[in-house]
Amino acid sequence: MTRIIILAAGRGTRMNSELPKALVPLHGRPMIKYLMDSIATAGIDSHPVMVVSPDNADQLKKELKDYALEYVVQEQALGTGHAVSSAQHLLDDTVDNVLVLYGDHPFLTSASLQKCAAATPASLVMLTTQLDNFDDWRHNFYHWGRIVRNSPGDIARIVEFKDANEEERLITEVNPAVMCFNRAWLKNNLSRLDNNNSQGEYYLTDLVKIAFNEGHPVHAVAVAPQEAMGINSLAELKIAEELLAKK
Repeated sequence: MTRIIILAAGRGTRMNSELPKALVPLHGRPMIKYLMDSIATAGIDSHPVMVVSPDNADQLKKELKDYALEYVVQEQALGTGHAVSSAQHLLDDTVDNVLVLYGDHPFLTSASLQKCAAATPASLVMLTTQLDNFDDWRHNFYHWGRIVRNSPGDIARIVEFKDANEEERLITEVNPAVMCFNRAWLKNNLSRLDNNNSQGEYYLTDLVKIAFNEGHPVHAVAVAPQEAMGINSLAELKIAEELLAKK
């Protein structure tokens, strides 16, 4: 059994909106509803878990009332690792894998979700996307975490942009942040995360380095940049609108 956790505690301040980020309209529809429809079509988890904040919980519950969801409140904004930790109590021994998604990724397809969830990792598998460069619309990905490999098939770690050096920022394989974890491994290792970084947050992505250091291969499921795109600013929203219009 695979459980889905959707991280949706973000605010819409960078998008000049009083709405929670996940509810900012994309082509006249809250962006998270595109993801929710893909989740429903994928048929992986009939009651996904959504992590919300104290400030946006009521709005999200009202807007998403037609979807079967379990809600968990992340009381403090201490990062993605902390957000997943907030939902640990819902991951009992009947759960094999945990697929972590984000509410601002409207273009992920049900096929990609199924492919990621079908893996049986000792630790984790993750989505990645490869860019030719960061020009034009691809600049949306410039501030994403970089995938660091020791060899072409061997993911060693993820470096968040704010923590990356100049050489690491030249890497054009980036992290959409979608990961599927072995449930037991995840619960055993969440407590090992620290907040020794520029943001002072607990990064879920640091689990990649932990897995690598334990000798677990971290495999990637590749997706096209247009599918992996997230939306974090008005400029990115405009580009997403244009891509959606072309579809």
